[in-house]
Amino acid sequence: MKKKKIRQKRDKTKDFVKEQYAQIAREGTLCCPTCSPCDFDVVKQAMNIGYSERELKNIPEPALMGLGCGNPTALAELREGETVLDLGSGGGIDVFLAANRVGRAGHVIGIDMTDEMIKKAREIAGRYGYHNVEFRLGEIENLPVEDNSIDVLISNCVINLSPDKLKTFKEAFRVLKPGGRVLISDLVTEGELPDDIKRSFEAWAGCIAGALQREEYLSTIKKAGFKGITVVSEKSFSEPGMDSRLSGKIVSIQVRAYK
Repeated sequence: MKKKKIRQKRDKTKDFVKEQYAQIAREGTLCCPTCSPCDFDVVKQAMNIGYSERELKNIPEPALMGLGCGNPTALAELREGETVLDLGSGGGIDVFLAANRVGRAGHVIGIDMTDEMIKKAREIAGRYGYHNVEFRLGEIENLPVEDNSIDVLISNCVINLSPDKLKTFKEAFRVLKPGGRVLISDLVTEGELPDDIKRSFEAWAGCIAGALQREEYLSTIKKAGFKGITVVSEKSFSEPGMDSRLSGKIVSIQVRAYK
């Protein structure tokens, strides 16, 4: 009975998050009362979390949607000809950045569980002539990707949305080639969050309620089989409108690890 309740809660959480991001895709930007105000500047937000002005000028403007907590492509050391997988690709910002780095000989796959996001990203790719990318509908806990087929896996503030993070990291491990690497930007916590926030569906969708404590997050990556786990950068994370009780408790980290 307990397992059934846990499964039901996970399903409800996932359904709520899915609908929230479908709404973002339809409206073109983030409008979340627990995160950022509806009128915030998406370019400024992107630069605040690590994207350079030059990078933003070299990707399609419609891919900027005010999502994410870092810039995983900046630290992934992508090379010409590599195959890259982006978990939770949204409008495609990191897919397009990665595509610019791996070139015509490379290939970038974006995975998203939301039909609306996949449709939007595919339209952008077609309109702007990106021929080395593709977008697949799927969940990060069950990736529609072959074993041992990916050189580099990236993800930007998405794994914290998963109700089953260990399964997600095991899937990441499965699809990577031996010696492959991950570079993940995500949110973790320092200390316990208030119970009402942990129970809030809106806080889940806002990338807060599902965040693990820092050491638990890194331990989960290790349990999935990864080696050489390193936090390559971290900083305190806050956004306009964030609950004052979260001050100093949310940290944006970028983690590198190897298969």
